[in-house]
Amino acid sequence: MASLNKCMLIGSLGKDVEVKVTATGQSVASFSMATSEKFKGKSGELEEKTEWHNIVLWGRLAEIAGEYLSKGKTIYVEGRLQTRKWQDKNGNDRYTTEIVGEKMQMLGAKGGAAAGGAGDTAGAATGNSGGYEQGDEPF
Repeated sequence: MASLNKCMLIGSLGKDVEVKVTATGQSVASFSMATSEKFKGKSGELEEKTEWHNIVLWGRLAEIAGEYLSKGKTIYVEGRLQTRKWQDKNGNDRYTTEIVGEKMQMLGAKGGAAAGGAGDTAGAATGNSGGYEQGDEPF
């Protein structure tokens, strides 16, 4: 049976990027991203619905994000959905669904999207597949 796990999003960062380094020396970045859609509601007026997504980037892609991205920047992210299980302080099982980005591109005006006029893309930069190893969870 064939399957596909692929996400493509264009949206705005909801907070500044947080970059950490795992125990094995791997860079990992995380941030929230908003996507919005506009539609006519029952009353005929234009309404907007916003969805929030948790994004995780690994390796060089994480480093690029940490250097150039900040709250409010518009980006394109391509990756896959991943749900991971973890335990809270009380030992309860919790689940987090996130998008593990494999490609990222900064969008917007030159100089506005990247500090120092570095251009408006990070290339279609690709990152590590980002699987978590036991004890290597960044958050």
